[in-house]
Amino acid sequence: MESTTIYPGEVFTDTKFFDTGIRQLVPYYDQMLEAIAACIPHDARRLLELGCGTGELSLKLLKRCPDAHLVAMDYSPRMIKIAQSKLIEAQLNNRVTLIQADFGAWANEEINEQIKTDFDGCFSSLAIHHLDNQMKQNLFNCIRNNLSNGGCFWNADPIIQESEQLQESYLKLREKWTQTQGKTIADVRSLIGNSQPQGYSGQDRLATLDTHLSMLKLAGFKSVAVPWRFFGLAIFGGWV
Repeated sequence: MESTTIYPGEVFTDTKFFDTGIRQLVPYYDQMLEAIAACIPHDARRLLELGCGTGELSLKLLKRCPDAHLVAMDYSPRMIKIAQSKLIEAQLNNRVTLIQADFGAWANEEINEQIKTDFDGCFSSLAIHHLDNQMKQNLFNCIRNNLSNGGCFWNADPIIQESEQLQESYLKLREKWTQTQGKTIADVRSLIGNSQPQGYSGQDRLATLDTHLSMLKLAGFKSVAVPWRFFGLAIFGGWV
């Protein structure tokens, strides 16, 4: 068993349980990943992933974009190790550069790794909500500056909903979803670890969908969109 102290985003005490546990907690997790992958053009050549986790979305993007090279960043050595194993098994590791680093530090130009610019696409899932709003804005600014002309950014994350009624409905739906996976919310939550701040990330720091879209516009994205949403989960982003 791993240490009960974990980084934000690892969620579970044993990171090997992440792929199973996140599917038990997050409704339509796989559909969400498929949707964000579908937003990236097939002919993309250079991709950047922020908070790659166990590599589930990385694999989908590499298969969708056969000519792409992916730079994938995560601050968790445990997550990076799992992602690397999956990429090797899928024989895709030669198309990926894995970087153990904090994307918040990248946004503030505080890391030594030289990450080139002119990405055709940037994407993230269940990671950026760990930043406070000012850091979210800093990150969106940095992403904008590192995308090529016509490039796009898509983020799948939890959001603050527009009303307490919607939030109450969402919580009930989440509980029902977990039950359809053969578990209870209490069962799955008992496996969640004690998350400690890491770099610029901390406990959930959610924002509304409107706030995210306003931040993207302020960062200089020419158009923004919400291609997928399910109550408190949304994919949002845009083009430069």
